[in-house]
Amino acid sequence: MNKPLWIPSKERVKSSNMSAFLKFINKNFRKKFTSYNHLYNWSVENPENFWKSIWETSGLIYSKNYSKILSSNKMPGAKWFMGAKLNFAENLLRFRDDRIAIVSTREDCPKIVLTYNQLYQKVAACAHGLKILGVKKGDRVAGFVPNYPESIIAMLATTSIGALWSSCSPDFGIQGVLDRFGQIKPKVLFAIEEYQYHGKKNDCRHKIKEIKKNIPGIENVILLERFYDLSLNITKEYKLSKTSKYIYFKDFISNLSKEIQFEQLAFDHPVYIMYSSGTTGVPKCIVHGAGGTLLQHFKEHTLHSDLKREDVITYFTTCGWMMWNWLVSSLQIGATLFLYDGNPAYPNMNLFWEKIDEENITVFGTSPKYLTLCQKRGLNPIQKFNLNSLKTILSTGSPLSAENFAWVYSNVKKDVQLSSISGGTDIISCFMLGNPVLPVYSEEIQCRGLGMKVESFNENGKSQINKKGELVCTALFPSMPVYFWNDKNNKKYKSAYFSKYPGVWHHGDFIKITKKGGVVVYGRSDATLNPGGVRIGTAEIYRIVESMPEVDDSIVIGQNFKTDVRVILFVVLKGNVKLDKNLENKIKLKIKMIATPRHVPAKIFQVADIPRTISGKKVEIAITRMIQGEKIENLDAIANPDSLIEFEKIRKDLIN
Repeated sequence: MNKPLWIPSKERVKSSNMSAFLKFINKNFRKKFTSYNHLYNWSVENPENFWKSIWETSGLIYSKNYSKILSSNKMPGAKWFMGAKLNFAENLLRFRDDRIAIVSTREDCPKIVLTYNQLYQKVAACAHGLKILGVKKGDRVAGFVPNYPESIIAMLATTSIGALWSSCSPDFGIQGVLDRFGQIKPKVLFAIEEYQYHGKKNDCRHKIKEIKKNIPGIENVILLERFYDLSLNITKEYKLSKTSKYIYFKDFISNLSKEIQFEQLAFDHPVYIMYSSGTTGVPKCIVHGAGGTLLQHFKEHTLHSDLKREDVITYFTTCGWMMWNWLVSSLQIGATLFLYDGNPAYPNMNLFWEKIDEENITVFGTSPKYLTLCQKRGLNPIQKFNLNSLKTILSTGSPLSAENFAWVYSNVKKDVQLSSISGGTDIISCFMLGNPVLPVYSEEIQCRGLGMKVESFNENGKSQINKKGELVCTALFPSMPVYFWNDKNNKKYKSAYFSKYPGVWHHGDFIKITKKGGVVVYGRSDATLNPGGVRIGTAEIYRIVESMPEVDDSIVIGQNFKTDVRVILFVVLKGNVKLDKNLENKIKLKIKMIATPRHVPAKIFQVADIPRTISGKKVEIAITRMIQGEKIENLDAIANPDSLIEFEKIRKDLIN
C-alpha cells in the first residue's frame, strides 16, 4: 500500500472547519461520526438534511426562507430550496469592513488593494451606472476582461440587479467571443483596451469594435484601462448618459451611490452563463443558478479547502475559466483574494513563490502544467523562500502526476496539503477534491466531495470500487446547471449528461475510486484509448512520458487502424533534443515497464507545440477527429491554432 506523502497534524485536524462541521452534524442529528467516510456516506444518503446543514452553517443571507428543500428525486428536473428569496451579490458582499478584500497585481504595474468597504462602494456605484443604462433583471452583461478587480466589481453589480454575468478572457479571438456572447446577446459589454502578457502589450481596441459591430444587442461598452488605481477616492462625478456608447470604467463608477438595492430572487435564479470548450462545435451556453453556486462553493471553500476569514487565497486563472468564478466566491467567507494577471513565468519562474511570501498567501491554486514547468526549470522554492504562510496547494485542469507530488514535497514544503481537485464548468464546482483531515497519497485526489454521490460505473452501468470506469453522480446536487441557453425542451442538456445513463449524471471522465475513498482520474472518457478493447486513460501515458527529462509536453490519441485502435503519441522535446530511434525506444520501454504493453504507442512523432484550449486543456478529441480526416469545427476555441498545421502534415503520413 502506498505510504501517505502528508498527514495532517492533530492540531490542524482539530482546528479545521471540517472537524467543526462533523461536530455540528453529530450534535444536531444525534450521530457519533468519527471519520470523514462516516460523514460522507451520511451526506449522500441524506441529501436534504446535508444541504440544509450547509444552508444553516453558511449563514446564507436571504429575505424569505424556503418552504421545501427538494421538490423530488428526479434528475434532471428537481428544484432546490423552493420559496426562498435571496441575492447572489449580497452574499458575496456580506462583509463591509476595513479588512482587505482584494490584492491585485499585473505585469509591470503597481499593486492595488481594496478593502471590503471599498469593494462594496465600488459595486454600489457600478450597479447604479448599470441601472442608468437600463440593465434590469434577466438582462445579460458580458465581460471581455482580464483577472482584474474591475471584473469582480462588474460581476457583482450585474448580479445585484438580477442580471446574468458572462465573461471571456481578452486572449480569445474575435470569432471565439462572437460564438459565445453572440448567443446570449448582452446589453452591456465591459472590455479591456489593452493588457500585457510576458512583457508584450496587446491592443484589444480592434476586437472590441468588431464585437460590438457583430452583436447588435450591445448598447454600451464600458472600457477598462490597463492600469487604474481603484483604491483612489473619487473627486469628480461623471454624468452618465445611456446615449454614451463608450464609457471609461473610472468614469462609470464615479457616482456616489450609497447603498445597493439587492434584487431578491428565487434560489435558482440564473447568475452565470458559462461555456463548453467549443473544440467540436459552437460552445454550449451553460446557465448556473445563484443558490446552488453559493452553497456548493461555501462547502468547497470552508470544509474542503479549510478557508477562513484570515486566509489569503489565489488561483492562477483567467475570466474565461470557471476557476475565476470559484475563486471570487471566497468573498462570502471574508478571505482576501490575491489576483494576478499576466504570465506566471514573467519576469521569471519565481514570481508566484515570491508572491506567496510577500502577500502571506495561505491557499495557492495552480495547475500540473505550472508545477511541471517549475520542476523542469530546476526550481527549488524551499531553499529560496520561507513559504511559512502556505498551508494548501490546489491543482486542477488535469491530473497531478507522481512527479508533481514528489517535487512539491521535496522542493516546496513538506508540511503542505497538496489537493488535486476535479469537477468542471458543467457544475461550476468539484466532484472530487481535498480534505484537511485526510492524508495525501501520490496521484490520488483525497476524497469525493460531501453531498456528491460520485461512483465509477463499469460498461454495464454497475458501480465498482478500485476499478476504472465512468464518472457518474447518482444523486441530486444543487449546482447542476439550471438549463442551457436557447435549448428547447432541454434537449441539449439531457443529451450532454443523461443520454448514457437515464436519471444519472454522466460526466465524461474516466476514474477509479480507491478502497480508502480516494479518486484517481485517467482523463476524459471520450478521449479514452481502446487498443485491443482495453480502456486506457490518456493521463496514464502522460504521467510516464512527461516525467522524462527529454520531454516538455505531449498529447496522445487513438487512431482507428485496420480492425483495431492504435495509440499515437506526439511529444514536444526539450531544447535541441531530437526524436531518434534511441529516444523512441526509450519512451516505449519506459511506458511498457511502468504501465503495460497495451499502453505502448504504435507511432511517436515530434511536434513543436501541443494544441490546447484557451483554459490550457489538451484537445485530444479534436486531434483524434483531425487524424481521422474530420474537420475541426471551431478553431477559435484553440489557444494556439497554428500548432495544428504540423498535425495535418502528420495525418497524411498516418493514412498512407
